[in-house]
Amino acid sequence: MTSITSRISKAALTAAVALSTAATAAVAQFPERPITLMVAYGAGGATDFQARIVTMMAAKEDKKGNPVYLNGQPVVILNRPGAGGQVGWNRFVQRGKTDGYELAAYNVPHFIAQSIVFPGKVKYNIDNLEPIANWGADPAVLIVNKDSPFNSVKDVVDYAKANPGKLTLSGAGLYVGHHIANLQFDKAAGVETKYVPAGGGVKALQFVLGGQTMAGFNNLSDAYRSRDRLKILAVADLQRNDFLPDVPTFKEAGLDVDDSSVNFRGVMARKGTPDDVIAVLADKVPAMFKDKKVIGKMKEGGSPMRVMTRSEVQAMWKERQDYLGELLKELRKP
Repeated sequence: MTSITSRISKAALTAAVALSTAATAAVAQFPERPITLMVAYGAGGATDFQARIVTMMAAKEDKKGNPVYLNGQPVVILNRPGAGGQVGWNRFVQRGKTDGYELAAYNVPHFIAQSIVFPGKVKYNIDNLEPIANWGADPAVLIVNKDSPFNSVKDVVDYAKANPGKLTLSGAGLYVGHHIANLQFDKAAGVETKYVPAGGGVKALQFVLGGQTMAGFNNLSDAYRSRDRLKILAVADLQRNDFLPDVPTFKEAGLDVDDSSVNFRGVMARKGTPDDVIAVLADKVPAMFKDKKVIGKMKEGGSPMRVMTRSEVQAMWKERQDYLGELLKELRKP
């Protein structure tokens, strides 16, 4: 009996070792096919534009033909726009796979603010998503058409005070960075404006260019690429941006608007993705973001970079969750 038990134990141990070895080998080869990165905004917008740049070197090989980043596999962008990101992110947390081959781009404060304001409507939050790495930090800016009579933040505030509720400002959606910047602006200036959620940053920009709204909050990167057709009046950040060194911050213009609306962008997975797969992605993805060609293309496109590791993003998510929870209590309109 002891001999039989011994043989069974040895067989079980052999099988366990074989499974462990196979799992280790599988992770060592991850990824073995292309990875999909879901972008919850439309093609051509800042998130889509930047996501395509920061992932373009995924399949890079060195001079000897050895893969540099993601085992020689490309990253394919999939756009699922709608409701300021809600359509794509809801689908991702409910139907996305947890094998590491289906990832999503995140936008903070967007998905965190929406999870706070719409807890029953949205299914995502910082507890059911896993950050991988951050590639950028894109401040919101106040923009007007080139032909607008407004030439400064003071001009905008003066009009809003003289015409309560008549100043229209576009933004990408509800409780995205643009909306938060607008809410902060209203409170700081003591005015009431009409925020118009346009269904994406590109449309919000077009509303300003086409005169559908009198002004707008948009991404610095998008505004920078359209600066010949716009006037950029202020940056919603704690310091001026290198891409727009002559544009003051709101604080410099006398308004207490901080960096709450700065759009952090990066890559995330669904909760439940294996730790060893997360570890591979957390190691390779930020290195990919730092590729010289990526940095060059981002600079050409006026896209501010801020590469952060998984642990740094985890800390940022938690800090933003706590801060936005308090901020939105003060800013939300009935």
